[in-house]
Amino acid sequence: MSINKKSILFVTLLVLITPMFFPIINADQQYNMNEMQNSPRYQYYTYNKMTNLLINLSEDFPNVMSLTSLGKTYEGRDIWMVKLSDNPDEEEDEPGVLLMGAHHGNEKPSYEVLIFFINHILNTYDKDHIDNDNDGLINEDPFDGMDNDNDGLIDEDPSEEQVKNAIDNTQFYIIPMVNPDGVESEWRKNRAPNYGYDGTSDEITSYGVDLNRNYGYMWNIVNFFPENYYLEWITNDQSWTYRGEEPFCENETKAVKTLVESHDISISLSYHDYGEWMIFPWMHSSQHTPHESLFRSIGKDIAEINGYELKIYGQYGSREYLIPRLQGTPGSSENWLYGEHEIIAYTVELCSRRTEYNVDKVYDACWKHVGVNLFVAERSLTIEEDKKTCEIENKPTNVFDIIHKIYFAKINQMILK
Repeated sequence: MSINKKSILFVTLLVLITPMFFPIINADQQYNMNEMQNSPRYQYYTYNKMTNLLINLSEDFPNVMSLTSLGKTYEGRDIWMVKLSDNPDEEEDEPGVLLMGAHHGNEKPSYEVLIFFINHILNTYDKDHIDNDNDGLINEDPFDGMDNDNDGLIDEDPSEEQVKNAIDNTQFYIIPMVNPDGVESEWRKNRAPNYGYDGTSDEITSYGVDLNRNYGYMWNIVNFFPENYYLEWITNDQSWTYRGEEPFCENETKAVKTLVESHDISISLSYHDYGEWMIFPWMHSSQHTPHESLFRSIGKDIAEINGYELKIYGQYGSREYLIPRLQGTPGSSENWLYGEHEIIAYTVELCSRRTEYNVDKVYDACWKHVGVNLFVAERSLTIEEDKKTCEIENKPTNVFDIIHKIYFAKINQMILK
């Protein structure tokens, strides 16, 4: 196909004039709703720009933030962890809140909401109350998903005291980019080379593991029910959902594992995109968890803030009276966090499409989840006592749950042998 000179000239002019008429912004600029509504395209952080920002913030706010590398990726990037607390260099006797983004590198909003959150917290903590919407009133519209002042806007003037309470009484552990190599490549998986599905090939056969299939809980159950769990896809190293040779074989999931096992975490949110919905364990089964009512209660409260759908029985709909779940997802972070450590863990799918570039919609997701993250911090203060109550209330009460519990106990024994 030939390209004439007029076409080349047109494309050149388009490239030159586009920035003049379509300004680009991202999360390091001052967020102003009026200005953002006039900007049609959002520019997401790169790994390097995020790294520079986090280093600068840690230097500017050393009393509230610490920055730690949890390890290196295959391509040599640091897996950064931000701690937000009133004593960030100490391990306090306070509940921990784990927030993660970008298990999948092509899911950009998942890390942007966390960079936004870090920025907001640091620039709000210990500040006087602010009239966020410049209407002469203070704190009249808190994070609750409602238009409390009837001005057509939602949650636009929350209380700065909520930020201070969260930082003074909890500990945030935030990994904005679990998979920075994938982010830089705009690639779902990480970028480590594969040598066949089981690592026995002499040559590189593909690149990357789906990190959200590499966590170890109920790892071998897929071998008992290959069709239910799409074994041929998760064990195919060229598949987008390839789970890796073995649990925690990737630097990124090892880093998360080390963090979780060395800190006291009560609740976790893992951000993904897209769909505007949330899920919680189990992801391999439709069996009720021992803390089912607590999962539902917290999830519904989160849904009041972000307006997302809480999917009670996983991504695919109603409860399946089958053992095991069809289209289940063994190897996910929330399954492992809860199954191994009893952490109340959710996955949150942001935005209505991948990848969202509308500035208003990106801002909306970022702002809503400031409220969500602050809410789960508040909820973490009583969560351990709530879990004890739940375990008593949620003993199996029907035949399905009793059979299911016995069944999976036997499966676990077979796997361990």
